[in-house]
Amino acid sequence: MDDNSKTDRGPNPVDLHVGARVRMRRKFLGMSQEGLADTIDLTFQQVQKYERGSNRISASKLYEISKALKAPVSYFFEGYGEGEGVEGFSESESEQFVHGFLMTTEGIELAEAFPRIRSSKHRRRILELVRALAEDDDA
Repeated sequence: MDDNSKTDRGPNPVDLHVGARVRMRRKFLGMSQEGLADTIDLTFQQVQKYERGSNRISASKLYEISKALKAPVSYFFEGYGEGEGVEGFSESESEQFVHGFLMTTEGIELAEAFPRIRSSKHRRRILELVRALAEDDDA
């Protein structure tokens, strides 16, 4: 078997990605872990394990999750392995960072809230604040 998830002793990268996509979609819909767990007849602890990638989601359970979260099964794999084997394409470090950030709770919340700020002046000020805070952390 060429799957090295057994030798690394950590979650398989595919399981991490799929779990993060489950979490992102669930949060986007405003559904709690408990709500998803009830819908698919699991405990919220099991949903937590799925979302962290520490437990692999079976095909049948992923199908149930896709129904509960109103997303096609393929949604949970989107973005995984992009650029692999495609000649002339490589995702930049910046693109990888943005994708990783958008998979976090804070990233999701910011991505949802920021466009709702109508004032372009306020959006610019928030961006300036974030840049200043990031520079302080770099120093």
